[in-house]
Amino acid sequence: MEFLHLAEDRYSVRSFSDHPVEQEKIDQILKVGQFAPTAVNYQPQKIYVLKSKEALQKIRSLTRFVYDAPVVLMLCADQTKVWKSPVEKGYDTGEMDVSIVCTYMMLEAWELGIGSVWVRGFDSRQVKELFDLPENIKPICLLPIGYPGKEAAPYTPWHDTFRPLKEIVKEL
Repeated sequence: MEFLHLAEDRYSVRSFSDHPVEQEKIDQILKVGQFAPTAVNYQPQKIYVLKSKEALQKIRSLTRFVYDAPVVLMLCADQTKVWKSPVEKGYDTGEMDVSIVCTYMMLEAWELGIGSVWVRGFDSRQVKELFDLPENIKPICLLPIGYPGKEAAPYTPWHDTFRPLKEIVKEL
């Protein structure tokens, strides 16, 4: 698929079928995340694949925004591996790097016929506690994935609304 068409076609899926996602497709999505660019190629992402009944129940107890996805990728930043700015004190690229990784995986999923929705509707402290994550692991976002359900469709007020380029781009 041509990239512009892929980017235009993809939408946030909030209704998933009960068809399981094949392990080889999950592996391919994860592999693409491995190739995503990160600052200084430090690759600070730590990805937890939530697909057991127990893991899915846990994350669903913390947020309704994973919907009925059969797999949820929990993307975190390993704070011991993030690039820290020598110029701006306290700034690191953990969230940015993990967001780029998430975007790559989201687009690869779509290319494979698998829907997804980027989610940040959770309290990261609760996630850390419930999943007993190490101190250095910071939850950044969730990526519920699965085959789109029969009701899945782009949410048109958001999917088809774009500000004109002249409003968002300024040449200097």
